[in-house]
Amino acid sequence: MNILTIALRNARKKWVRTLLLLLVFSLGVVSIVSLSFVSRVVGEGLEKKLVSFGANILVSPKSEKLTVSYGGFALGDMLFDVSYLDEADTVKRIEGIALRKNVSVIAPKLVVMDHVQGTAVALVGVRFEQEKQLKGFWDLADGTFPGETPEQAAKRQMETGGVATGMGGSMHAEEPKADKPRTVAHVPAGAGGVLAGSAAAEKLGLKVGSKVPLGHHTFVVTGVLGPTGSEDDNVLLADMDALQKASGHPGKVNFVEVAALCSGCPIDDIVNQISATLPGVEIKTLRGIVEQRMVSVLFVKKLILSVSLVILLTGCSMVGISMLSSVNERKKEIGILRSLGFPRRAVFSIFCAEAAAIGLLAGVVGYLAGYLVSFRILAVLEVEGAGAIAFEPLHLAAAAVVLALLTSLASLFPAWKAASIEPSEALVTL
Repeated sequence: MNILTIALRNARKKWVRTLLLLLVFSLGVVSIVSLSFVSRVVGEGLEKKLVSFGANILVSPKSEKLTVSYGGFALGDMLFDVSYLDEADTVKRIEGIALRKNVSVIAPKLVVMDHVQGTAVALVGVRFEQEKQLKGFWDLADGTFPGETPEQAAKRQMETGGVATGMGGSMHAEEPKADKPRTVAHVPAGAGGVLAGSAAAEKLGLKVGSKVPLGHHTFVVTGVLGPTGSEDDNVLLADMDALQKASGHPGKVNFVEVAALCSGCPIDDIVNQISATLPGVEIKTLRGIVEQRMVSVLFVKKLILSVSLVILLTGCSMVGISMLSSVNERKKEIGILRSLGFPRRAVFSIFCAEAAAIGLLAGVVGYLAGYLVSFRILAVLEVEGAGAIAFEPLHLAAAAVVLALLTSLASLFPAWKAASIEPSEALVTL
């Protein structure tokens, strides 16, 4: 007879109590593990959604300007010179920073002011592949994106036709809805396609197929954006290569937008690294957007952490109370063991071993059950990315060991009390 066999014999003898403790602690572990998996998937999905709502770092050349006023009346700012960035060099340098993995999108822009039908309007040159990643809220009211083939347009409409939020997708699936036939004006990439903002299209009377002259080049409207509530509503978005050629600024851009992933993203370090690799440029951080994203993403994780702590404290308290009750019931057994020569540390170890065994088994059962339950929760919530949950054997082992340690800690006081019982004190009750 040794410490382990005594602990197991008592667990079998008091099987109802043991089963109840195991069930309660396993349910706690199931809650923690499943919520942890769900929060990870939801957090990653939320982070991707937030990143799709625009950039949070703006890189532009330094410019000197003079604020003009006369008689107390502000006449506005006057630029001494308009500077440009070299697109290829700037993008290459940003992609070469050490924290590149924290940057999701690098989107250069070239802005050209022109008159269309006698009305001043801004043509913004963009790389549409990057821009579509950056502006996940975009939704076409008509037509296609510049450079998009009819096959690509048909595939995109099939993929996003039932999603209410447009290109960016949604974390909740919706029933597909009928969409009106769209006009198609295919313009190959680099040939001068234009995407008209909703307000600009209405103001200028533009529609799919309309022509927009600029210098010796003529752009063709391939699509019209739906209302976005942003600056994109008031501009014409043109193919970058075509606009650079038409405006006489080949390879040049006015500024570069950078979207950083924000799940613990070191935004200041990213800015410092960009500043180091691009000396002489001005970098603005849209901290309001960054902080909003950080709060939204971290809120879920903090909530899960709080719930997990409450569950663990409750489970540990139940183990401690149960062990304390067991000590009072087993005074005779303890007295006999002490009279047979069992030292205090042996009695202490018996109770700790019982608690550790419960924690170890609860950790294994709870982790496996929580892993399976998380799939069901994500399916009920209709959250995308459930298939990304990977089973980690090391996490299973860590959960079992941590639970065994916690239950052992919870049993320290009852075990100490049991070890403090004198043989004569216990035997007098026989």
